[in-house]
Amino acid sequence: MKIIGASLGECVHIQGVWSAMEMAKKHGYDTQFLGPAMSIDQLVSAIKREQPDAVALSYRLTSETGEALLAQLSDRLSAEGLDNLDYLFGGTPPVAEKARATGLFDVVIDNADITEFTNYLTGSRQENGSDYTPPQRITERIQWKKPRPLLRTHYGQPNMEATIEGIKHIADSRLIDIISLGTDQDAQANFFHKERQVVSRAGAGGVPVRSPEDFSRLFEATRTGNHPLMRTYAGTDDLVQLAEMYEQTFGNAWSAVPIFWFNDMDGRGPHTLNESVKAHFDLIKYNAENDIPVEILEAHHWGMRWAHDTVQVASAVLGAEITKALGGREYIHQYMFHLPPTSSFTNELAKMIAVQEIITKLEDKDFTVYHQTRAGLPSFPCDMEAARGQLASSTMLQMQLKPDIVHVVNYSEPHHAATYEDVIASAKIVNQTIDNALGAPSMRGNREVLFRKIQLQQQAGQLLNYIQEGGDITDPVYVASIVTSGLFDAPMLINNSYARGIVRTAMINGGCEAVDDKGMILDERERIKQLQ
Repeated sequence: MKIIGASLGECVHIQGVWSAMEMAKKHGYDTQFLGPAMSIDQLVSAIKREQPDAVALSYRLTSETGEALLAQLSDRLSAEGLDNLDYLFGGTPPVAEKARATGLFDVVIDNADITEFTNYLTGSRQENGSDYTPPQRITERIQWKKPRPLLRTHYGQPNMEATIEGIKHIADSRLIDIISLGTDQDAQANFFHKERQVVSRAGAGGVPVRSPEDFSRLFEATRTGNHPLMRTYAGTDDLVQLAEMYEQTFGNAWSAVPIFWFNDMDGRGPHTLNESVKAHFDLIKYNAENDIPVEILEAHHWGMRWAHDTVQVASAVLGAEITKALGGREYIHQYMFHLPPTSSFTNELAKMIAVQEIITKLEDKDFTVYHQTRAGLPSFPCDMEAARGQLASSTMLQMQLKPDIVHVVNYSEPHHAATYEDVIASAKIVNQTIDNALGAPSMRGNREVLFRKIQLQQQAGQLLNYIQEGGDITDPVYVASIVTSGLFDAPMLINNSYARGIVRTAMINGGCEAVDDKGMILDERERIKQLQ
């Protein structure tokens, strides 16, 4: 498509329309900037001469003069038979409001938010009088939106009707590509067991879905705006039965499956460790057989319990290896930054690059890896203004990985469950940060980052080699023994019924290290030897 752009009437401000032309150029459009203070006569002549598909105009003077000018423009274009093109407008919010009122413009943006223009450029806009629906399969949507990552958020109010209304607002904002539906604990653990549900705890932790029809209603709320995909928890019991119901009611965008968690070990489910590992393996196989992408919820659960960085890296890689070995073909890896929250930005970048390089090597014609980043919730301060700063700075760091998906952790989460207003505000912060980061210099070659990355890959390699040599990683009983033997361990698992909780860790030079009883860093070979 060809887009021409100019400042209209007596307006000489060109920064906005120039930036819009540059943005369109990056998205592959043929653009031509016509300059400032273009009269209606000059604009009509230019349109006839250039024959564009779209015309981008800006005006950032007073709304009163803008209103009169835009009315004249609308009448003239109609008289000339030129009102069948796409017309785009940018200006201050008061003038933008007048532009919307004319009915001429397909897209109106103001200084506060350029999202609608971005959606226009990427295809999420009105076409032939009806809403254009972006791809409804996660891997296709990733390709459609490149070079920008998809945005995912977690959302679920403790009330069905409020959640449905909020989803509609989020979809209409066109900011979020995937809504991760947060369901309450009974929905996760007792969906098919009415006898185990307790009325007084309905809504604890999320929306209280109690029937397939509830899921269908929630999904129907996404059928507006940019039609975001939907996904939800794998659950903690009846996992394959839940997955089948998800597929029938809303087509789970991908399945997030733990290996060692969401059971009696962490108090989130009824199964023993051995039982849950087998159930999780069965779910991975089900997803593989039904072409549903898989995400393994592993490394960050160890990080949230202050496991040392080597275990975080090794558990991330092990999850990908298990998924591939069980037949998975499309793998989404989640990189949760800032675990523990006192870890330095240098260490976090090195740790995530270490994981990314190893799991990318697993790719072949039958196994594709997609990369999803997010900030760790423990790193967010309770002060809302400070939390906004954490969201922006973390997103900037995450963009070093060139992610396919960015999970927008809503800045409000340390204080309260996110409302739809919080989701939209957080997405705007992330979008602006992504805009700033797309051309930012790479830090992957930084000497400190390189040194720490190599160090972690070597230490994790020692642990992974020991695990691979010790048994079959597709055997649930053997995999469960990785925890019970202490190979994977964390200080916060002390007094746990399954894990040992004997490892000591400490923050040293910005990283989380295993240490001996004197506080000295413990090499992974030595730690394994001590366990033996």
